[in-house]
Amino acid sequence: MAFRVVIPARHAASRLPGKPLLPLAGRPMIAHVHDCARRSGAQTVIVATDDARIERAARDFGADVRMTADTHRSGTDRLAEVVAAEGWADETIVVNLQGDEPLMPPACIRQVAEALATHPEADVATLCTPIHHPAELFDPHVVKVVRDAADHALYFSRAPIPWHRDEFAGDPDALPADTPFLRHIGLYAYRAGFLRDYVAAAPAPLEVAESLEQLRVLWHGGRIVVPVAVAIPGPGVDTPNDLARVERILLEEGKGM
Repeated sequence: MAFRVVIPARHAASRLPGKPLLPLAGRPMIAHVHDCARRSGAQTVIVATDDARIERAARDFGADVRMTADTHRSGTDRLAEVVAAEGWADETIVVNLQGDEPLMPPACIRQVAEALATHPEADVATLCTPIHHPAELFDPHVVKVVRDAADHALYFSRAPIPWHRDEFAGDPDALPADTPFLRHIGLYAYRAGFLRDYVAAAPAPLEVAESLEQLRVLWHGGRIVVPVAVAIPGPGVDTPNDLARVERILLEEGKGM
């Protein structure tokens, strides 16, 4: 199955400026993300950036790079610019791999593309993993998803959903075993034609309230298929502590220079 991966990478991250270029096990973080994408079997892997420093670094390790506008509000907007510039056909499957996910399993990248290819009724595919601990469910930094019987998303939220009325009446120290609690993984596959429509659509009130782009899809009547991931992704990088943690993992896996 043919699919393409685009890695949006910007320099002006608020919590970790220059994040894609921060060293991890002797290499810039974006190089590790690019490795994950290449190992997925993607037909094309493109780093999309608005910063000349990221462009130079990516070309130095052999990446295909596209310079994009510096006015984009999200990685999805940057992805859509690449799709338009490349002239990809509407049915082309494009995976959005965030530039701060150096431990994303290549199998998950391929899985999300295959999920979209095998669900023609869906506009977007993404992934989830089970939640087993209350602390994770109640953490607003962890995005939760609720699905229907066919694994289509009903809603995404930073709040603990679904809310078990009886079990959560007190202070839960365990999660009810009969209720599916799922963590959303921020890895997406789109068809190129849908991406063009998505970025042209108005942001949804729910999207703005939760700060979750995928709610725009549901608000405008789109469908998102959400299979359980075939592998558990390692942590992404948002803070200096995340950076140190990911570096330890990479070194343990022998992925340093």
